Amino acid sequence: MRIFLLAALLLTWWTGFAADSDIETRAEIDFLLTAVGDSGCTFLRNGEAHSATEAEGHLRMKYRRGRRYASTTEEFIERLASSSSMSRKPYLILCGNTDPVPTYDWLFERLREYRETE
Repeated sequence: MRIFLLAALLLTWWTGFAADSDIETRAEIDFLLTAVGDSGCTFLRNGEAHSATEAEGHLRMKYRRGRRYASTTEEFIERLASSSSMSRKPYLILCGNTDPVPTYDWLFERLREYRETE
């Protein structure tokens, strides 16, 4: 009976931990997607320029369809938000009069800033 209770307590703790982690991950990803849409930057995808709001919509669609491949925010950036799943070409972001930077770098910088404020 004690083993059963211990197992039940551990399962409850782990389920709660996983749920908290999932909520935190979704909040971070939602923050990043909103940051993309609000950036006013131009996104370069497969050689074509897209507005920030178009990029946000595209990345939200990729996350909705590929969520199972991204259980952490880092995996979302690496596996879904940094390159085309068809051509494998990296996404780039152009903000202002600077050279385009890989979206990978831009998103990780936003994530770092977000985590510093939380």
